[in-house]
Amino acid sequence: MTSIRDIAKYAGASVTTVSRVINNSGYVSAATRFRVEQAIADLAFTPSASARRMRSGSSRMVGVVLPALDVPFFGILAHVIERELFRRGLQALICCTDESADQEAQYISMLLSQQVDGVLAASVLEDSAQYQRLVDAGVPIVAIDRALPGLSVKRVAADHHLGGRMMAEHLLGLGHRRFAVIGAPQHSPPVQARVQGAVQRLAEAGLGAQVVLGPAHDFDACRALAAGILTGGERPTALIGTTDIAAIGAVHAAIGAGLSVPWDISVIGFDDLPESRYVLPALTTVAQPLREIGTQAVAQLVAQMAGEEITLPDLPLRLVLRDTTAPPC
Repeated sequence: MTSIRDIAKYAGASVTTVSRVINNSGYVSAATRFRVEQAIADLAFTPSASARRMRSGSSRMVGVVLPALDVPFFGILAHVIERELFRRGLQALICCTDESADQEAQYISMLLSQQVDGVLAASVLEDSAQYQRLVDAGVPIVAIDRALPGLSVKRVAADHHLGGRMMAEHLLGLGHRRFAVIGAPQHSPPVQARVQGAVQRLAEAGLGAQVVLGPAHDFDACRALAAGILTGGERPTALIGTTDIAAIGAVHAAIGAGLSVPWDISVIGFDDLPESRYVLPALTTVAQPLREIGTQAVAQLVAQMAGEEITLPDLPLRLVLRDTTAPPC
């Protein structure tokens, strides 16, 4: 088990200096603090639960672990959470894992070394082993947007499986019978749940869908996914994007292929990001209450930090009809 002396030796610092960094007390130069924090992350040092209880006061810091910040959904979520924490007198340590499980593990080590009072987490993968370290250290956790399987922690999220069904239901109601589904990142549990919901609803109608998922969640990558579907074989009349980014990429791919949206192909997304209102044609989508997710997650975590139990209202999804869906011609 890694000790403070191990950290000190690894970082080339004194035990006293390491203790100051861990307890966030006393002066430590920026360069030395960086070396110590890097050593803590590299050696996966975890303060014991008893040590946490013995420390005086509270850090008033909350770790916010998100898989990406250049994706509009998570950028907005981070802003809402940071603002809500600040309003409550708490500071946010925003940790962008860049969809990397290894980077996520290093951030968890850093949050433990900083002795944060709580953590809000949208994990990269469904493997929750790294978060068990936080539980063992007595750190309250609230999962955002997706579960942390195997851990008894609260989750604040929309029903992604239902969202997939809603997208398929809308297109079926318009009379479509040839479908494709695109999305990214392929390892994302919410994306997988939306795909499962859509495919399940189509199967109930006796129909199937071509499903193509990619690793990169950006407009260009999703446009390429859609282009591959629209230029090969029997073209679908309806395309389901697991996110608005995927759907907007599909709209651009369709227009680039000389198709008319929605008359040649209908496109639907999920999220209701601000961009969905301004793309031309404006995107039909299933809206999730993004800002409410952020405020509810903070409220749930603050209650746990105070040793309280609270019940929050459901987070409903709603279909937003715009200009990218119509009956097939």
